Amino acid sequence: MGRTGDAAGSGDPGEDRGPADGEARFSALLEDSAEELYEHAPCGYLTTLLDGEIAKVNSTLLDWLGYERGELVGRKRFSELLTVGGRLYHETHFAPLLRMQGEISGIALELKAADGSRLPVMVTSRVKTGSDGQPLLIRTTVFDARDRRAYETELLRARQEADQERDRLKLLNTTLQKTLLPPALANVPGLDVAAYYHIASVEEVGGDFYDLFPLAAGTWGMFLGDVCGKGAAAAAVTSLARYTLRAAAVYDPDPAAVLTNLNTVLNHEYNGTDPRFCTVIFGLLTPDADRGGFRITLASGGHPPALLMRADGTADYLPTPGGQLIGVLPDADIATTTVHLAPGDTLLLHTDGLTEAHTNAGTEGRYGDDALLAFGRSLAPTTASATIGAVRDLLDTFGSGVDDDTAVLAVHVPRPTSEEPR
Repeated sequence: MGRTGDAAGSGDPGEDRGPADGEARFSALLEDSAEELYEHAPCGYLTTLLDGEIAKVNSTLLDWLGYERGELVGRKRFSELLTVGGRLYHETHFAPLLRMQGEISGIALELKAADGSRLPVMVTSRVKTGSDGQPLLIRTTVFDARDRRAYETELLRARQEADQERDRLKLLNTTLQKTLLPPALANVPGLDVAAYYHIASVEEVGGDFYDLFPLAAGTWGMFLGDVCGKGAAAAAVTSLARYTLRAAAVYDPDPAAVLTNLNTVLNHEYNGTDPRFCTVIFGLLTPDADRGGFRITLASGGHPPALLMRADGTADYLPTPGGQLIGVLPDADIATTTVHLAPGDTLLLHTDGLTEAHTNAGTEGRYGDDALLAFGRSLAPTTASATIGAVRDLLDTFGSGVDDDTAVLAVHVPRPTSEEPR
């Protein structure tokens, strides 16, 4: 029994000795005097007279600034610790607001240390009043804002670098976009041609493309297409599509054969986990010696139909039903149609950025095929340059509602000069 009692009385020092011991240890933690808490608080404390003369300052602030107590108390005013700009702000804003409101908080200032360095701080001041409501003293709390200032500086630097990178990206995208379009369309005797590319965003390279170029003697090829997606990946497909179409047309100018070749290339190149495809309309232009004008054979791979505006003032689409997207299937169905472009007629090719534009930015309403047809009928009879000019004006009315790049290509067989519309 005796041994058991000794063991119980001399328990492990680490054991909990009960609530009384715990309270004693907690009380010991709170033995700091109010003065000790004031002097070594994690922030600076400053008490001044109403005219700003420093009457009391804690050790924390003295350490931050590198002053001895006797150098400040009764010798300097609070404003004398501020930089020139801070002193001006104190006199014109800080002090007047403090007098009117009795308190002012969260003001960013800079204090001058004894060695001339600057200390960014956040300052809160409150006027202490007597029992009669008259102001007696000003108590100020000062928080070290060096870490915050460093963070803000780093954030500003990062933002500036991001802005510079965005500007470089815009320039790169604009330059890349230009390389994906022909510098100038071929001059076709007996045919007027005009084209326009509307960039929806300078921050992303679009996938629209067009071209018109000579083939065998007396024939020309033209195409207009739209690659799915945006950015570098879409630009790579655009470049591949453009040069494949040109090369395929030289090998076999039949429009259906040209698009079949492009389909084979895209399907072979992008048949993995990141498939890529496009819509394309390809045309073979041949002068019609018997009737005048041009004979145009169009092949479409899932592309919006061309709009034909006749010399007699009528307009309608040239449907190519059944044409499938290029690059999706190993064997795509290619739809073709042939039309005679007589003097005074105009043919417009376009990408779906035009018909899918929002008529009012931020709304769900799309421009649509019916509206474009009505637009064409209001223009006919017209010319290539007049058509492209009207489309540019139309796109401008949509503003930011055009959220996809838009390419348009118009060909027109001129009538005798005296008969041309103005």
